[in-house]
Amino acid sequence: MPLALWALTLSAFAIGTTEFVIVGLVPTIANDLGVSLPSAGLLVSLYAVGVAIGAPVLTALTGRWNRKIVLISLMGLFVVGNLLAWQAPSYETLILARILTGLAHGVFFSIGSMIATSLVSKDKEASAIAIMFTGLTVALVTGVPLGTWIGQHFGWRATFLVVSVLGLIALIGSAILVPKNLKQSIPATFKEQLQVIVKPRLLLVYLMTILGYGGTFTAFTYLAPILEQQTGFASSAIGLIMLVYGVSVAIGNIWGGNLADKRGPISALSIIFSALTIILLAFTFTMESKVAAVLTILVWGAFAFGNVPGLQLYVVKQAQKHAPNAVDVASGLNITAFNIGIALGSIIGGSVVEGMSVKDTAWIGAAISALALIATRYSGMLDRREIQQA
Repeated sequence: MPLALWALTLSAFAIGTTEFVIVGLVPTIANDLGVSLPSAGLLVSLYAVGVAIGAPVLTALTGRWNRKIVLISLMGLFVVGNLLAWQAPSYETLILARILTGLAHGVFFSIGSMIATSLVSKDKEASAIAIMFTGLTVALVTGVPLGTWIGQHFGWRATFLVVSVLGLIALIGSAILVPKNLKQSIPATFKEQLQVIVKPRLLLVYLMTILGYGGTFTAFTYLAPILEQQTGFASSAIGLIMLVYGVSVAIGNIWGGNLADKRGPISALSIIFSALTIILLAFTFTMESKVAAVLTILVWGAFAFGNVPGLQLYVVKQAQKHAPNAVDVASGLNITAFNIGIALGSIIGGSVVEGMSVKDTAWIGAAISALALIATRYSGMLDRREIQQA
């Protein structure tokens, strides 16, 4: 595999770390900036909003630009956003920094796969994409717990400085190693994207994605305060628990992909959303015990992101049937749906913390996951109906 691919992998690692590390730092940031937990949790939501807007809009706007210039510009924006977070004098500045880095994230994963496949021969394209996305998985396993640990011991600002340095190394690596003459695909227009949005069967898949992620992030956004306030862990232990969660996520991703291949996406997603509903409901009670809470989090991680392969596979299958000329656009918009789910889950979680208690985020997250299960079963029923009518 070419060295340029490892520059993309490092970029994915830095971007993945900055997206999710905020979860472990919510109480620290709230205390330092003198804002409430829901306000600190909003930093998760607004990053996701930046991704959701950036992915379709900026990808379309930069569609005719040279791919290498887009890549370097994105990493430049990412570095600036994290440096701004490092030096943020106020909560409002930190919000702006999070939105900026979210915009960079959205476009990076839209074009990153195309660049990765341009660097290798046809028979190695899938492997190239897998290597690039390894950066995101490794970020969950090592980057997030390490970033949380840095934030706990040296202040949350230090975490953003370290991520900025990683982003700068990735930018320099891309500038030196990525070739200028990358293949340029025909850019998707706003009209093509709008055509995908009006297809009811694709909208149903996006709803499954939004609810599936909304359920998890209603509670996950407030995992650090739950572990501190309800379970009784010291803040210094949060990084280690995030490491346990990250390892579980990495295993769950592989398992979720195999399950979707063997059983089909609807069956796999039904199992995963059922499990998430039960786990989040159980967490309402197990969060009172240190051992039970960590065991629940370990199982939760295996299912929380295990739905990604099934949802991506299902949206591609639906697009091939209902929007065959816009399969890439449909797949890209599912990334937007993931981030809308993260944003809505974080906002709902914040409202629950404000109006009820941090403990209630778990059972409300379970209720949202149950809605994802209902939407999945309904979509499966429509599939069977289509087969019978054919």
